[in-house]
Amino acid sequence: MRLDKFLKVSRLIKRRTLAKEVAEQGRISINGVEAKASTNVKEGDELAVRFGQKIVRVKVDQLKETTRKEEAGEMYTLLGEERIPEN
Repeated sequence: MRLDKFLKVSRLIKRRTLAKEVAEQGRISINGVEAKASTNVKEGDELAVRFGQKIVRVKVDQLKETTRKEEAGEMYTLLGEERIPEN
């Protein structure tokens, strides 16, 4: 599954176009490697997404084409959040 679609379906990012823009800015990495919106995501991959002043790390548990709001959280496990110190 494409990275931008996974982020939308899992509701980590609300819109696919926004997920694409975040990836193009170099703010997403998969297993420590910077990822594009079209990069394939597999179960077991670890994603790091930078939102403003924090980085959210998740592990991909499931891949589903569609999901209900209540089930979206089952697609990943939150590994941690860390704040980026302001310069």
